[in-house]
Amino acid sequence: MRILVTGGSGFIGTNLIEALQQRGHHVLSADPIAPRNPAHTAIWRKMDLCRRDEVLATVADVQPEAIYHLGARTDLHGRTPADYAANTDGVKNLIEAIRSTGTVQRVFFASSRMVCRIGYQPTGDNDYCPSTPYGESKVETERIVRAADLPIQWCLFRPTSIWGPWFGVPYKDFFMAIARGRYVHPRGRRIRKSFGYVGNSVHQLAALLTAPEALFHRKTFYLADAPLDVEQWARLISAELGRPAPRQVPYGVLKAAALAGDFVKRIGFKEPPLTSFRLDNLLTEMVHDTAAIDRIAGAPPNDLASGVRQTVGWLRSMGEIEKVLNR
Repeated sequence: MRILVTGGSGFIGTNLIEALQQRGHHVLSADPIAPRNPAHTAIWRKMDLCRRDEVLATVADVQPEAIYHLGARTDLHGRTPADYAANTDGVKNLIEAIRSTGTVQRVFFASSRMVCRIGYQPTGDNDYCPSTPYGESKVETERIVRAADLPIQWCLFRPTSIWGPWFGVPYKDFFMAIARGRYVHPRGRRIRKSFGYVGNSVHQLAALLTAPEALFHRKTFYLADAPLDVEQWARLISAELGRPAPRQVPYGVLKAAALAGDFVKRIGFKEPPLTSFRLDNLLTEMVHDTAAIDRIAGAPPNDLASGVRQTVGWLRSMGEIEKVLNR
């Protein structure tokens, strides 16, 4: 199939392109930023979702049969939902382009698990509880898609916390903190999380391409693996790195470090290692129902240990681990 991936230079997009190409599809990546994987440069087209003419021209030129819409602003630095025009105006531009191109048969719109705060269990697809301007913008993304009532098959998917090769903040930082011996786990806390190894996530996304309409059309899916135990995950990472198991420290020590992170963030440091927001995210259980995507994609191809092994192997291939250990 001819497939357009918006946001193809991003973390999930980079992995998805690889998975789709391995399945024999003709893929084009559209993103305002050059690919993070240099091998994708030949299939990359510069496109800003907020520039209507660029979006219309790209879709008209590619004539895709399917679109994975991953393009978005995803950081948490915006102060209001208006700062995330790519997530609202951008999806409107793409919908207009889809309507004007008669080739698109299926489209997959990326949302985010942050349409609900961590710990909140929604009662349905339209039950929202965002805690950030980014989350609010993704709520609007979903509402725009549903209100458009496109005459083709479509679905929404909410990536949870996805990790693996080609990742960045914050989960690459988690691996690197363990490599440096700086990650500490809150003493006596067992924390379960619906995270997703990216190899499993793109397996799920690729399965949507051929899913029966009754299981797919107008549905909303969470992308995640079975819930993991954060301490077990950290131990697997440290073992694969050949590092000592993470130490455990009292909650009060972590809270003090988080407050210090809040302070340095207020004075201009964008990504302190720990903030109150990140600490709350770490300590709050986050379990999502993946039954709907599991019915389509089946068992994930990678278990937790395999995902850790592949991720550490990728970090080594990029020179990241040796750079840390040789300091």
